[in-house]
Amino acid sequence: MSKSPKIIIAGGGIGGMAATLSLLRRGYDVSVYEQAIELGEVGAGVQISPNGSRALDALGVFETLKAASCAPRRKEFRLWNTGRAWPMFDLGNIAIEKYGYPYLTVYRPDLLQTLVDAVKAINPDAIKLGAKVSDAAVTDGGAVLHFDNGTSVEGDILIGADGVKSVVRKSLFGDDETNFTGMIAWRAVIPMERLPERMHGMVGWTWIGPGGHLVNYPLRGGKLMNMIGTIERDDWKVESWNVEGDIEECARDFAGWHEDVQTLIRAAPKVLKWAFMERPPRQQWSLGQASLLGDAAHATLPFLAQGAVMSIEDGVILGRCLDKYSDPVEALKKYEDARVERTSKMVRGAKENTARFHESALATEEGAVKYMESEWSRDPIHDRYDWLYRYDVLTTEI
Repeated sequence: MSKSPKIIIAGGGIGGMAATLSLLRRGYDVSVYEQAIELGEVGAGVQISPNGSRALDALGVFETLKAASCAPRRKEFRLWNTGRAWPMFDLGNIAIEKYGYPYLTVYRPDLLQTLVDAVKAINPDAIKLGAKVSDAAVTDGGAVLHFDNGTSVEGDILIGADGVKSVVRKSLFGDDETNFTGMIAWRAVIPMERLPERMHGMVGWTWIGPGGHLVNYPLRGGKLMNMIGTIERDDWKVESWNVEGDIEECARDFAGWHEDVQTLIRAAPKVLKWAFMERPPRQQWSLGQASLLGDAAHATLPFLAQGAVMSIEDGVILGRCLDKYSDPVEALKKYEDARVERTSKMVRGAKENTARFHESALATEEGAVKYMESEWSRDPIHDRYDWLYRYDVLTTEI
């Protein structure tokens, strides 16, 4: 038998599905409303650091996802023009020994499908498709979602997990401050067979240079290679995950970069292009019996590789708070209190890494050697990442 209250979630992406699964596993009556008529994710890679693997284990899906993913042995920096390498992280067994869980690189559709399958295994009717939210509101003792087809649904608790352009956030708080970062990104997923053998290893590379950087890492057991290149440009400001770009334009943006970078770009079946916008992390997520989760609350640049992980952590903490506090308003406030500081620090850390990846000193190898020693030697890396990876969703104070 389901526990009351009735919970409605807007948005069936990774955050929304993680929250739905977290709540279903605790016995709650929960429905998730997704605007798409069929579930799917943009073909892209996502990094799941040990804290994310720990959260996925709390949701009961870690082993399933691990089997469909890659566990790189290490991550390396590569200098944009010469390819000189510096260690970033030792991963593989070393990450497991240090943090208890591995660092995974995952094909984003596989992550979503794993969560969806787990949700359906508990309640096949929990997912409502073709439900585009037009407005949301807090009511006496609950909340309501209105859809663009004129229908609506009421619940005791509402969670807005509807992404960076959240309708729920705008309905509750009225603000949607966005600023163009001066950067655009190129994304591609490349069949590994299109790449030379030397690029097939279980290693993640972060190519760094003046005014840009490019990240690549393997997916799906080494069958695919993910690529995302970021360049400082101010002439294109479309924030979208699915606008197809021009491979020749992408190659021009990285002209002069190492042969391996050019090889990645030329091997891509297609490239997607979008502009990076930034939003200040909200310090208030909850209003009455409604709250936010994932990108709706703390959209981030991807330069700390924590966007998906933050959303998954949110879902587990939300479930714990609703279990611990019988008053929904109090439970949502405790959830917010447990997450705001950490997620805000993550968003700030991602922004700070932009400058570290694009530093002008990287223009020459001599300048790069000095810069890497000061900014990316073992101690600075430990300070920036260890607090992230040690986080435990099941022991965090709520």
